[in-house]
Amino acid sequence: MKKERSLAGRFLQYGALALFVQLACACSDKAPPPPPVANSAQGTSASTPAAAPVADGKLVVAFGDSLYAGYNLDQGKGLAPVLEQALAAKGMKAQVVNAGVSGDTSAAGLARLAFTLDGLARKPDLMLVGLGGNDMLRGLSPEVTRDNLDAILAELKKRGIPVLLTGMLASPNMGPDYAAAFNPIFPALAKKYDATLYPFMLDGVIGDRALQLPDGIHPNDKGVTVIVGKLAPVVMEELRG
Repeated sequence: MKKERSLAGRFLQYGALALFVQLACACSDKAPPPPPVANSAQGTSASTPAAAPVADGKLVVAFGDSLYAGYNLDQGKGLAPVLEQALAAKGMKAQVVNAGVSGDTSAAGLARLAFTLDGLARKPDLMLVGLGGNDMLRGLSPEVTRDNLDAILAELKKRGIPVLLTGMLASPNMGPDYAAAFNPIFPALAKKYDATLYPFMLDGVIGDRALQLPDGIHPNDKGVTVIVGKLAPVVMEELRG
């Protein structure tokens, strides 16, 4: 609880309302159709099938929204390629597949989940799941968000795919009642499905304009490096586990 209050405070300090209005405008209001298959971290286009996994290496899939997709970043600067490089630097041979789609809600993610998984060369060793932020921006029912994420995690459990769930916190302008319903979704589902929880995807970036794009919330390349610096050790632990 102290962790969540501290992180929520960063939203308040930075003027969360303006930030989230900008983010809502930056992300598409219409959920895109499922891509033909998730693209790899090597900078291939979204319509290019994922390359075969590294021989004798791990396969990681980053399944989420714009924070995973590398929104408005140069090729090779998004979460997936930077995470792959960080793992390699730590001696972990892995391919990180970018299955992020900007503007995705939890419902859109659920709709494309099976298609994405079936298009992979093999079952992933780890699935990063980062959805729900756009649900919150649009004021969608937290109960619906919970149900969609629950269905995603249930399908991954059915397929025997380990999960690292990256959480999101409600903007304070959504009000205390919304936050009370939204914020517990991620820890509760992580516990239910025995998934590892990374509590807040934007930890270390929110509130620091030097780490953000001009929209005031999406990470720039430096911000992605900060996120990966915190996230990579957790991914490493999961892959070694």
